[in-house]
Amino acid sequence: MEICGPSLLTTADIYGCEDLEKLLRDHPDIEEAHPSLWTPSSGGALERIMGRALDRHDQERRPPPILRDLLPNSSASPADAVEPTSDTLFLIGVRPLHDQFLLWLGPKLEAHGYGVFSEIMTLEPGDRWRKETAIALEHRAAKVLVAVSSETRADDNVMDMVDRAKSLADALEDPRLIIPLRLEDGAKIDGLRDAVPADFARGWAEGLMKLLDTLGRQGVPRRAGEPVVASQWDSFRKRGAVPLISKPESLVSNWIRIAEIPDEIHFYEAVGAVRDDVLKRRIRALPYPAVPHERGLIAFADPMDARESLEGVAKLRHRASVSIMDAPADGMPEIDLKGRDLSNVITGLLRESWERHCRSMGMVEYSYSGGNGFHVSPEQLKLGELVPWGKQGARRSSMLRNVAKKHVWSYGVTAIPRNWPFWHFRLKARVLFAKDNGTEQGERIDDPKKMHRLRRSGCKGWRNKQWHGRLLAFLQIMSGDSAFIRVSLAPGRDMLLSSEPLQFTSPVSTSLPDVLDPDAEEEDHSTLGRPEPDEDEGADSDRGGP
Repeated sequence: MEICGPSLLTTADIYGCEDLEKLLRDHPDIEEAHPSLWTPSSGGALERIMGRALDRHDQERRPPPILRDLLPNSSASPADAVEPTSDTLFLIGVRPLHDQFLLWLGPKLEAHGYGVFSEIMTLEPGDRWRKETAIALEHRAAKVLVAVSSETRADDNVMDMVDRAKSLADALEDPRLIIPLRLEDGAKIDGLRDAVPADFARGWAEGLMKLLDTLGRQGVPRRAGEPVVASQWDSFRKRGAVPLISKPESLVSNWIRIAEIPDEIHFYEAVGAVRDDVLKRRIRALPYPAVPHERGLIAFADPMDARESLEGVAKLRHRASVSIMDAPADGMPEIDLKGRDLSNVITGLLRESWERHCRSMGMVEYSYSGGNGFHVSPEQLKLGELVPWGKQGARRSSMLRNVAKKHVWSYGVTAIPRNWPFWHFRLKARVLFAKDNGTEQGERIDDPKKMHRLRRSGCKGWRNKQWHGRLLAFLQIMSGDSAFIRVSLAPGRDMLLSSEPLQFTSPVSTSLPDVLDPDAEEEDHSTLGRPEPDEDEGADSDRGGP
């Protein structure tokens, strides 16, 4: 048995009051844990407890180190006072509206060597350190960068900081101290109308380049040494983050596998006299996809079908063939076509085949900047009609067309063929809106900006399970009762696409419960959110209408 502390082992051992007091002094935690042991004469335990509480209180009242380093040293004597260095960019914005923009911009400015401060870096909510931030701004500001949107003028805290910055600019006789960061077209702040803004409305990356150019031209100092990005940016971003757990999770992708495709693609060359323009026009008018190349065409068609399709225009001879699997790497050396170029040709043929198939089904076509999207038409589905999907015993249903907030919406996809890591299609979800005029199709919206706003605001209520359900419902429409989608590439040459998206396994998961009902939102008329007012917002790059 091991004896801890003093003990009485024999009759000669004496253990008195002084020994007990020494024991308590050596183990203050015992005394603090038992208030009955506190002695009024010493008061040691109470003094220690109150001292720790006061220290903790003082620590809570002190600004965070990232802000404290920018404040003037109040303990220094006037003789030892050092002239402050104006070397910090102060980022000001409406909290929390502009938080994502400030989180994006701040680290990038620091990566270019500038010292940056924002209230975000205090890692505390609200305006607790507003007074100290204002003092730091007056003490260390090299430039004051103000995020400007339609909400900025209505925020008293931001406008107070802007007023302080204007007073500092007058004192320093520096009219360029404040740089507005315009987040919306036409957004301005009273008193800064003459300031030249950095325009972030057309794109944050473009605005950053203009801002860096402005800072460089105006000689804003950078910090010496290797640029360092403060850890507070990442700490703020991770607040409330969902922790990962070491548990595999199956994830449904937006990829569909090409289950079957012709083994080879061919090049046919015209022989004899032929007009190039006539040949190209005829190739583009063929009933199957083909690409003109030099004095011939590249297609999946067999030699007999290719010759018959150009009969009367040109005689064709089969010049070269290459395996679909080898084409991206080998190309077609017989006609000096590199692998990358041939891969692009095949991708174009597969995309055109998909689009022809969608048109033949009567789908609604809409031209987006990233390719043509195809949406379920009124002839295929009525508004509010549910499309069943899923395997036997686990059947679900989703809507692909409905009315919400005075707008008719229609789900669709843009299909993008890819060859890596294997040939497949990636399906990009699209949502097309029209004004609700009491008809099945609605009134067409020609304004691309309004269409863009509706897509941004209208689909914000959809969650992953709803998007997943709509994708599977769309594939159900495409495949019918089959497990595959059959797409014609040439006469007698078809491509089979799986009607189920590929699944991938993530090595980690989250602790969030997976309890959302894929059909629950269908009963909620506010699912699509509320369309925003018709004021100008970011421009959309759609090229046309259906």
